[in-house]
Amino acid sequence: MEPTAVPAAAEPAAEEAAPAVDFEAALASLEGQVFSTGPNGETPTAASEITLTDEELAQIKDMNATAAIVLHYAGNDWSNAQIEGLKYQFEKMGIEVVAVTDAGFKTEKQVADLETVLAKQPDIIVSIPTDPVATSNAYLQAAEQGVQLVFMDNVAADLVQGEDYVSVVSADNYGNGVASAHLMAKYIGGKGKIGIVYHEADFFVTRQRYEAFKKTIEENYPEIEIVVEQGIAGPDFAGDGEKAASAMLTKYADLAGIWGVWDVPAEGILAASRAMGREDLVITTIDLGLNVAVDIASGGPVKGLGAQRPFDQGVTEAILAGYGLLGKPAPAYVALSALPVTPENVLEAWDMVYHQAAPEALTSAMGE
Repeated sequence: MEPTAVPAAAEPAAEEAAPAVDFEAALASLEGQVFSTGPNGETPTAASEITLTDEELAQIKDMNATAAIVLHYAGNDWSNAQIEGLKYQFEKMGIEVVAVTDAGFKTEKQVADLETVLAKQPDIIVSIPTDPVATSNAYLQAAEQGVQLVFMDNVAADLVQGEDYVSVVSADNYGNGVASAHLMAKYIGGKGKIGIVYHEADFFVTRQRYEAFKKTIEENYPEIEIVVEQGIAGPDFAGDGEKAASAMLTKYADLAGIWGVWDVPAEGILAASRAMGREDLVITTIDLGLNVAVDIASGGPVKGLGAQRPFDQGVTEAILAGYGLLGKPAPAYVALSALPVTPENVLEAWDMVYHQAAPEALTSAMGE
């Protein structure tokens, strides 16, 4: 299901200016909705439907199961929140976490991590593949050993849901792309030239964000022109984002805004805007990292973003792992709706995203 376009306004008289788009209505229309489909086109199921009864929890506790978390890229706010959500729910289920790994976005490192983790004989692996094809055999080996696999965001190629893995969980990345597009349009006044910094890799969720942002701008905002796009591959995503933004701002002195595919590249865009004296630049992105949150709160160039709910994603993934242990049928794809974040709700959003009080750096930026 794709997001509905903002309704077109009535045709204005020739001498009149076109009426402004109702940006608030466009953002409000996202609430509680999921626009993404799964990695293989699966229909989304809301995370609120994923539950375990007290009896099922007791059964799982009696299993004394173990779990491993095999990440593509750790040490950032999103990954840390996923881990916290997973550990929180696993503890409630009596499941011990025996390993947490970080592949640094390197496929060969993740394959090695999976081999190391399998030696610990976990009952559960929760993981996000760096590359669905190159890692497929390693995940298939885990499935063949009876491990309950729950995927974050992406699914290894050639694995069959319900046979080889339990389910896949993600934020509504398409919806977050839509939200960040409406926010860009709002803060540049519905017109002007913009640039895009996207993720160069063929990564399902980041591709969804890019496609959603671009389509929303093109279909709803005819006075906004996307004049430049640059892909970045990392692993220095902040550095790559800064280089890309610097080149854009050099070529297009009248650029009104730049979109970053997630908060770390957006930090690089922010650095470039400051280095070049472009505090007027509008930046929107996806993911509520601390650095971009502080910039939003302090009135800087980052004006808004679409937030994932990584702590709740972790909780949902852990519950689905319980489905696997019990042999309980699970939906193929589970998603959590997008959360538009603006200067007005950034503190509330922090609590919703991380389930903890906002850090001092953020409250200080808000003057609280």
